[in-house]
Amino acid sequence: MTNSAGAPGATFSFYALRFEFRAAGRLFFPPGKSGNIVRGAFGTVFRKLACVPECTDVRTCPLRGTCPYARIFEPFALSGPSGLADPPRPFVFRAAHLDGRRLEPGENFHFDVHIFDLRDPPLAYFVRAFARLAYEGLGPGRGRAELVRVDQLGADRRPHERLFDGRILVRPAQPLELDLSPRSLAVERLRVRFVTPTELKGGGETALQPQFGILFARVRDRLSTLRALYGAGPLPIDFKGMGERAARVRLVRSALRWTETTRRSSRTGERHPFGGFTGEADYEGELAEFLPFLEAAAWTGVGRQTVWGKGEIAVETPGCGG
Repeated sequence: MTNSAGAPGATFSFYALRFEFRAAGRLFFPPGKSGNIVRGAFGTVFRKLACVPECTDVRTCPLRGTCPYARIFEPFALSGPSGLADPPRPFVFRAAHLDGRRLEPGENFHFDVHIFDLRDPPLAYFVRAFARLAYEGLGPGRGRAELVRVDQLGADRRPHERLFDGRILVRPAQPLELDLSPRSLAVERLRVRFVTPTELKGGGETALQPQFGILFARVRDRLSTLRALYGAGPLPIDFKGMGERAARVRLVRSALRWTETTRRSSRTGERHPFGGFTGEADYEGELAEFLPFLEAAAWTGVGRQTVWGKGEIAVETPGCGG
């Protein structure tokens, strides 16, 4: 049975972690590439840690059913074309603040990881992989770094609990739980900032403007899919009804810029399109039931290629003028 409005009682839970390092050599994160660098390097090291040496293809490996690398980093559906039917990976990186940064030895830096798998949390693998990754080097020059701590983030995105002190795991992480119930007060205007390139699909086409109906549909579907595959189950909401109400919300202003770049696959060497729009958009309408979903999407990302850091958004409520 679904709810007719919003998601009273529904929650979305995940782990929010901050990995802090100290540079042992010179490091450089090219503009627009930090998320891809971190994700690619993590995958390489994670596979070394988790896979048996004789594994040459994760998709056909007879051990993939018990392999944490296959489950976390290369999940795929048993049928359907790759990239279309494959499940989303249960994590995203937040490293855009490192874009263009050069770090000298002794400087500290960090990036965040949001992990959505609550059924078999792979937290220890992330710590082990990043500890080894920092030793092996990171970025174009393979500058070395030391993992000095891992902290759990609170809803304010600030470190709240120390999980790893550079030597041992101090305590287990606890999931951060977000309430998806509609706001009790009316929300008639809000602004969404597209922090990193965001690519939305609507009706099978790439959306040139983030109309609210399209934006909300992609947010709702991503939250529900992650929750169904890795958490408490599909969202108990009226998908059709919420979609119809979202379509009535008006896009009243947008200031967007399309960014087009490419990323190089470390596995195949091929280059893939890696574009999307950044900027901001203002919306007007009855928004109270949608605001919690957008705030959750600030953690999960929205649209295509979120695992590389695309689709990061931030939400601002009244006072956003325009």
